[in-house]
Amino acid sequence: MSTTAQPVPARPVPVHPLRVDARLDEPLSRGLWLVKWLLAIPHYLVLAALWAAFVVLSLVALVAVVVTGRYPRGIFDFNVGVLRWTWRVSYYTYAALGTDRYPPFSLEERPDYPAHLEVAYPEHLSRGLALVKWWLLAIPHYIVLTLFLGGGAYAASDDLSTGWNGGLIGILVLVAGVLLLVTGRYPRGVFDLVVGLDRWTLRVAAYVALMTDVYPPFRLDMGGPEPDARVLSLDAASPAAPTGTVSPSPTTVPAGPAAPQPAPPPVPPSPQRWGGGRILAVVVGSLMAMTSLGLLAGGAALAVGDNLLRDDDGYLMSPATSLESPGLAVTSRAVELETDPAGVDLASRWLGTVRVVARSQTPDDVFVGVGPSSDVDAWLDGVAHSTIVEPPGGEGDPDTVFIDGDTATLPPGDETFWAASASGEGRQALVWEPEDGDWTVVVANADGTAPVVTRVAVGAEVPVLDAVAIGLVVAGALLLPLAALVLWLAVRRRATPADVAPRDVSSSV
Repeated sequence: MSTTAQPVPARPVPVHPLRVDARLDEPLSRGLWLVKWLLAIPHYLVLAALWAAFVVLSLVALVAVVVTGRYPRGIFDFNVGVLRWTWRVSYYTYAALGTDRYPPFSLEERPDYPAHLEVAYPEHLSRGLALVKWWLLAIPHYIVLTLFLGGGAYAASDDLSTGWNGGLIGILVLVAGVLLLVTGRYPRGVFDLVVGLDRWTLRVAAYVALMTDVYPPFRLDMGGPEPDARVLSLDAASPAAPTGTVSPSPTTVPAGPAAPQPAPPPVPPSPQRWGGGRILAVVVGSLMAMTSLGLLAGGAALAVGDNLLRDDDGYLMSPATSLESPGLAVTSRAVELETDPAGVDLASRWLGTVRVVARSQTPDDVFVGVGPSSDVDAWLDGVAHSTIVEPPGGEGDPDTVFIDGDTATLPPGDETFWAASASGEGRQALVWEPEDGDWTVVVANADGTAPVVTRVAVGAEVPVLDAVAIGLVVAGALLLPLAALVLWLAVRRRATPADVAPRDVSSSV
């Protein structure tokens, strides 16, 4: 007696809160894709501003979710609109090349456009997940997206030092573009795979932007339409059905009780309208918020640096750097100090007292002085010396140029043009009150011999630093609530007919 394997009841594929649909808009131009990067520049410029607002509003939403467990609906609608706009531009350009229709400049859903994106609004979100899902829980997906979007490579030699780094999506779209150019047709299989990869990417984007708590599935749902409740049927008896029976395929829809449930209706778009003025207000408010945060961070950094980086004498000093010359001296480039037209001595106001510390690296005593550039040039005319042409960068030493000469010179301490100087054994510190004019700093051996080998550090009091730090903090503190007000007015939900209760006219008759 033969037996027939009984398949287990079919189970639907869970529907993700983010819905991405696309239609291959054939026929496509053979060569238009070669210049879409140029045609899309206006969209790229607008999206750069929109994504700046997206980041700011996502931070606001993070705080709101942690405190209330709800994603503010106005911010949600705007961020979904940014994702939708990005998806349309990406679909038009090099994330799919699926249409030649120019994307609309709009956050709203456009039923007539071949690319669609909607996200179901979550009534409640986990407060704890909001703190970890965008950086910790999404790490496995970030690794996968590195392959999709960039980081894929092929070995051009024995290592991976060279090769393609455009990502799997970029490779597939390039292949589709070349085939489109040659044959005039977009391979359907490539299109289905590209849209599946894009759908995966957008699901991760919605998750890390806190729009949903549903973890993105590690599943490649290929094809243009969203796979609403696709039915899977599994045969639990054995991998192969017995002879004389037909085992249902994974996409077979069984009859009777195992029939698939009807697909849920599409996510309804938000009734809120996003006109150009409202979008501009969100962008301006976000830029104001970013500016205010930058001012606050800059002021705080200056205040901390002003308190921690000063030495015991109250100077902000540079790291000590080595200065060497086979000649008789090392000089700085001429520094010009001027009083502004209002009569304010900017040098003393901004720099305060200047200090130059030098220590000889040879048994010779060291000399350090600052004098008028014209007098220093006349003193060193025809004398072998080195001039600093590039200040030190990081921990490196400054770049110098050597000027040869054979004229002897008197010991620098015998000259009378120095505005300030110090010489002697060991560490020597020059202290100078800046004045208007052109000035040059000179380091040499005190006896005027060669070569010169020293270590030098330069610093100043910079008394204005406190005022600058306070000014930045005050400006940021004043701008932040103004930015918050602009954003609140822009993203708050407007009343719609559905929000207004019907009026009971019978009571007024």
